[in-house]
Amino acid sequence: MPIIRSASTPSWLWRLLIALVLTQTAAFLIRPALTYRALELGASDAYVGVLVTMYAFLPALLAVPIGRHSDRRRPAPVFAAGVVLLAASGVGLAFAPELVTLTIATIVLGLGAMTIMVGSQAVVARISPAERLDRDFGLISAAASVGQMLGPLLGGLVIDGSGGQGTMVVFLAGAALSLTALAASFGYPDRATVLDEVAPSWRDTIRVLRLPAVPAAMLASIALLTTVDLLVAYLPLIGERAGISPAIVGLLLSLRAAASVLSRLLVAPLVGRFGRRGLIIASTAMTAALVPLTAWIALPWLLGGVLIVLGFFLGLGQPLTMTVISHAVPAHSRGAALAVRMLGNKAGQVVLPALVSSLTVVVGLGGAFVALGGVLALATLGTWRSRRT
Repeated sequence: MPIIRSASTPSWLWRLLIALVLTQTAAFLIRPALTYRALELGASDAYVGVLVTMYAFLPALLAVPIGRHSDRRRPAPVFAAGVVLLAASGVGLAFAPELVTLTIATIVLGLGAMTIMVGSQAVVARISPAERLDRDFGLISAAASVGQMLGPLLGGLVIDGSGGQGTMVVFLAGAALSLTALAASFGYPDRATVLDEVAPSWRDTIRVLRLPAVPAAMLASIALLTTVDLLVAYLPLIGERAGISPAIVGLLLSLRAAASVLSRLLVAPLVGRFGRRGLIIASTAMTAALVPLTAWIALPWLLGGVLIVLGFFLGLGQPLTMTVISHAVPAHSRGAALAVRMLGNKAGQVVLPALVSSLTVVVGLGGAFVALGGVLALATLGTWRSRRT
């Protein structure tokens, strides 16, 4: 791809991309294995949803303070702290003897993953010039998707081939990858904000929510990100019920992520042709149409085809909503604005999985995924109305 080979891609961005590939590979090694480990410990379908909710609970409380800190100080150490938390969660999960300990380690995992994303987005928002934000947000999102592609594939193979110790091996491998990423987590050319009056106040931070186009972008981002989380958490369960092996489930999750890599590498030319909001509408609408099917299809080849198309459109929304929100605020407030977006994402990751978990008890997993499609349809309508306005 031309944007990958471009000589204008600076060295700091390459280091950030490498660190993101490593950390996201680690995170997505761990997360599908988390479902298998929970099932080994006797978790119900509903408890799988509880784990997804707990994964986002503490990040929902801390996203904005961490984002404001990255604006007042330097975002690179925030990124590095997230890498350390991710490694610690892998070790904790490997030795968790019961569901309570597993849940605590899951909370640490969620905090580490959120801190990594807030830090990486703040680094790009601070350093990249405005005309390259689409490209650079697309690149860091693509790097995250590369990790999301590699992690489940490797994790599924390890679980299939390691017998009863498969999940422990996966968790420890995730911790080791995270520690490796620390080497690429420093040296970015950012600087601390010197004047206190330049850093955004809480009032300015929350005011982001009233800016034109921001609420619609937030809703789209929440719905799309939560969909990815639910697919990662529930596809192992769907596969278990359909007799699909962990290795094939890992391959299916990898196909979804590979399609997201492709769409994110194409973000800049697609924006030039169709516009940001047009692509966000396509992303949420196609996801709304396809995500309910994933809970009903038992044939691996057909499920793989649906996940490839779904992954392509899922991949578009996140970098585009980052750019929409970054353009809506002054440069010195971008870290906090992106943290407000992250706060919305994490709140959605608390509420929507709790809703899906509750609905699985009443209408089954298929009905719960149909309801998730309805939420995505509402996000499509919100973005369409914002575009008209």
